[in-house]
Amino acid sequence: MDATDEIVLTGVRAFGHHGVYAHERRDGQEFVVDLTLSVDTRRAAETDEVTDTIHYGEVAERVVELVGAEPVNLLERLAARIADDLLTRDGVAAVTVTVHKPAAPIPVPFADVAVTIRRTAPHASMPGGAA
Repeated sequence: MDATDEIVLTGVRAFGHHGVYAHERRDGQEFVVDLTLSVDTRRAAETDEVTDTIHYGEVAERVVELVGAEPVNLLERLAARIADDLLTRDGVAAVTVTVHKPAAPIPVPFADVAVTIRRTAPHASMPGGAA
């Protein structure tokens, strides 16, 4: 598969109870997720059918479910949970996931804290023949 196309979804907001501190797990907070899915969109472009692409509305709903699932300590783990899940979808060759924690317990003023990970599906063939 020549997965040079991208579907980008930014600013998905979801509530979760993730963090190292007890108050984060007890009270919870909002997380914001940005995604880039590497896909081949040629078939969808030809047919103009949503069934021939990745339905970004369904992806957004799944991200909200995953953020609201069992708490984890680290953003790295949460981002990996999301990436691993999305890579199980047919047609997704790779994914970049950024998880923002706008209310992170940082004792100084800050604008944002986020973790970004990139993962490739084990079955994906990327341009140039690399897997």
